[in-house]
Amino acid sequence: MGNISISSQLTDLDTAVEKIEAGEFLVIAADESVLTQLPSGNWIGGSIPYFMGEQGGTVSKEQVFIQTVEGIQGNAQPRITPYDVKSINRIAQDAPDNGFTIVILPAGTDVHADYAKNAPGYDNMFFTPIVGWISGMHLDDVENSKAQTVFGPGAMMMDDKAIAMHVALPENQVANVQTINLFEQGKGAKIRFDQTGFNVDACTIDGQPSSLTQYVKDNNIDTRLPLVADYNGINVNVSIQSVNADNIDLYAPVFADVEYQFATPVADYVQSFNQALETQDTKNTAFSCNCILNFLYSELEGKQTSNLIGPITFGEVAYQLLNQTLVYMTLDNQ
Repeated sequence: MGNISISSQLTDLDTAVEKIEAGEFLVIAADESVLTQLPSGNWIGGSIPYFMGEQGGTVSKEQVFIQTVEGIQGNAQPRITPYDVKSINRIAQDAPDNGFTIVILPAGTDVHADYAKNAPGYDNMFFTPIVGWISGMHLDDVENSKAQTVFGPGAMMMDDKAIAMHVALPENQVANVQTINLFEQGKGAKIRFDQTGFNVDACTIDGQPSSLTQYVKDNNIDTRLPLVADYNGINVNVSIQSVNADNIDLYAPVFADVEYQFATPVADYVQSFNQALETQDTKNTAFSCNCILNFLYSELEGKQTSNLIGPITFGEVAYQLLNQTLVYMTLDNQ
């Protein structure tokens, strides 16, 4: 078995069709209108029209971002597996002993919520690298469309299932998962919720029954800052999608009886993000995705993020679900 690598390119529909028909193993990100035109083959896909390409950040409903798994030989072919809310807990058990898994989950679904809440406790989790992203749609279309994933072998669109590609590596290679998160818990009010969900309002704030919507409005909270929970020493962000008249929509669910605080403000979002990138060794990067909110708040359209190119998404996976975090995976010799 030769070394595995992943090449990435932002390209067009015709190129995507050619690569699928050639039998290549692909991870594809594109707007739903493009995904529905792709033939069956060795690929997984998810809906998103935001990308970080070689020329910089791009918004397009016509272009296609393709990550091609190269170096596959013989019987060691990647496995493509769909997962629903009842089977997603098997994802780490299905992973190869030495390799990695790329997963795409549709935003706002039960399988998304289950992964967000329970992935750290799934059997075998953290033994094999799992990276991936949350599919979505153009922000103008949030009210009237659903996030999609695609089971490539059947060219089957799915709005309620995750899709994963499990890739084995030779003994001399290892996959390593890295993240860049600018945020940590702030010093403000401690917020708890009675219910788990993507849409919230009722909560306790420093122990007193309250409305989160009213609290955000009364205190002029900068909603570019996520709610942050400390999960065993790891800061996990829950990002705000929109503040409505009497509730708040989130990009990831908050969980009942978990303590959240709004993140410490970041003085200069763009500068902080670029500084964080400069401290990372990204030369062997094989996979990358970044959050739609980093894209928006760092004004990345037309700008480049080092050599890290990939889909810009509604959430990121580095073993567990993350928000407002850049995730990348390197393939290194060992």
